[in-house]
Amino acid sequence: MRTKDELVPPEERPTEPVRPRMTRTRLGIFVATSVVYLAIVVGVLTTSWPVRFDWQVMLFRPYKQWPEIHTFLDYFVVLGQRGPTAVAVAAWLGWCTYKQKTLRPLLVLGTSLLLLNATVGAAKIGMGRLGPHYATSVGSNEMFAGGDIFPSGHTANAVVTWGVLAYLATTPRTRRVASVIAALLALGVGMTTVYLGTHWMSDVTLGWSAGLLVLLALPWFEAPMAVAEAWLLAGWHRLRERSTLVPAAVAPLAAIGAPRGPADDQRPAAREPVGVGGRSASGPRVPEGRPHLPARPHTARSERTPVTPTGSRRPPHSDRTPRTSPLGPATGRGRTVGG
Repeated sequence: MRTKDELVPPEERPTEPVRPRMTRTRLGIFVATSVVYLAIVVGVLTTSWPVRFDWQVMLFRPYKQWPEIHTFLDYFVVLGQRGPTAVAVAAWLGWCTYKQKTLRPLLVLGTSLLLLNATVGAAKIGMGRLGPHYATSVGSNEMFAGGDIFPSGHTANAVVTWGVLAYLATTPRTRRVASVIAALLALGVGMTTVYLGTHWMSDVTLGWSAGLLVLLALPWFEAPMAVAEAWLLAGWHRLRERSTLVPAAVAPLAAIGAPRGPADDQRPAAREPVGVGGRSASGPRVPEGRPHLPARPHTARSERTPVTPTGSRRPPHSDRTPRTSPLGPATGRGRTVGG
């Protein structure tokens, strides 16, 4: 009898997350993409055919040719903006981290965004190209003029952010489908920036190349990410163990102010060792309790019941005769006058 897993095609069976390796094919694509990247940079620096094509597209003014789709593309280009896309993808990968019990999805996203900021950000600042709306002269490459659009950050971010989802796919079929979707999103975001006139066509082409280089280089960072994951998990376990030990150490202190029960009164009183001269070894002498009498709780003086004194106190009455005669003016103290 065939099991449930055997009825599912091998390519659709869920497997453990596989850490991609830098294979020979991937390395060849990485080298080819690097050559394209350098060719675009050299072509723009030398004001050759990429710059001429940029000006042809810019003077065509696509945003004036199809104004009816302008509003839609204003919202669509947000799919390449780093803030919203990073938050959305991080939320999904956080759920994957919780389900898979591993930090790898979030570490891959963080590593890819760091690489993107370091490479694309450095290229933007270093080459300082101005955008089409700020061009100074027709036919110029607008390089080293204080701009920051070369390569396109929206395009590179769309390639990396959505490409990470394909990179983390657990089955070959899911990886192929996610790769196609990520490529279409990156293509649409790049062409939208050209339509809106915020980027040259060479900016977008270089952004595609820069984002693809980041994705292709991720297998080289798998080992450092594994070390970081082990270090973070070990620190988390130490923190949890420390938090569970704190209540155990504080628990006996809470019993100091608890009321005494009947079982506590039957325990023998602990006696302090007595040193030389009748004094205790740790301090002044403390009177010992009597072991044959049960211990009584101490009460404050104001809470004690007043004790009635023994004997009778007869109040004075007018009909009773005093034992001795009262002293009058004509009598002396115990003698009569003239007697």
